[in-house]
Amino acid sequence: MNKVPCIYAIVRFRPFVETGEFANVGIVVMAPEHRFFDYKLLVNRHARVTHFFEQLDGKVYKATMRHLQDELARAKSLLMRAGFDRRFKSSDPNFAKTVLREITRPRETVIQFSEQRAVLAPTPAEKLEELFNFYVERSFVTREYQEATMERGLRRWLYQDKLGDLFAPMPVGDDLYHVNFPFVEGAALDRAPKRAMKPLNLAQDQPSKILDHGGQWIFRLEQLRRRKRLPQEILFAISAPPEVNSPRHDAFAQIADSLAAQPEVTLAPFEREPILEFARRAVLPNHYGRS
Repeated sequence: MNKVPCIYAIVRFRPFVETGEFANVGIVVMAPEHRFFDYKLLVNRHARVTHFFEQLDGKVYKATMRHLQDELARAKSLLMRAGFDRRFKSSDPNFAKTVLREITRPRETVIQFSEQRAVLAPTPAEKLEELFNFYVERSFVTREYQEATMERGLRRWLYQDKLGDLFAPMPVGDDLYHVNFPFVEGAALDRAPKRAMKPLNLAQDQPSKILDHGGQWIFRLEQLRRRKRLPQEILFAISAPPEVNSPRHDAFAQIADSLAAQPEVTLAPFEREPILEFARRAVLPNHYGRS
């Protein structure tokens, strides 16, 4: 199948010019030679954006996005009248590109556009969905991706505090069942694990995902306890949903309560100081036997 040349730009919401911070909130795609122009915007589900910009009123965001929606609809109507609706045998690709340049030109408003980018796609409509899922919905940010990012951050904090050599990845358990912990005290020294740490992302977009992931770790702890292989102390460094009164937070609270009820477990937010406070309990290598 021949692929279609497309031009796209990312829509960015930048409410505070002073900081330069922005959030990706939409995608605009054009295939001039194939008479395609369309867009997709994050209009109603704005919690992630308004939580990032804490001082921002959600009504301001909605009004801004609806104004942009109207502007893009007018541009689409103009292109349709110029031949994109295929009533004519041909249309002018250069005119279409001029319209796109006008839409995405730099402007001193809260809405900004990225530079135009070129891509080949089986169909422009499919590419629009794919780009929106990637840049706006962040489809690449899976639970595994997020926890791997958290682990890299935790490892950096340990080495900055000169504790990095005390913790290493290690499977904990027996021949029948084991659990991989990313940070285990004594792992590098072939000792029985005393302390373990695990970053735990409990901020998924659906309550059921939070319950599934947290429940999986509760099950793992129970299996290790039955086999008498559970480390003496376990820290779960947790990321939580930002909103308090929501089904997501209710699911998070249920998992957090179940974990906190286990005597070996300490819960802490995924923040540097509470994590390092736990890690500093680790006995230095030349002091083993004195703890």
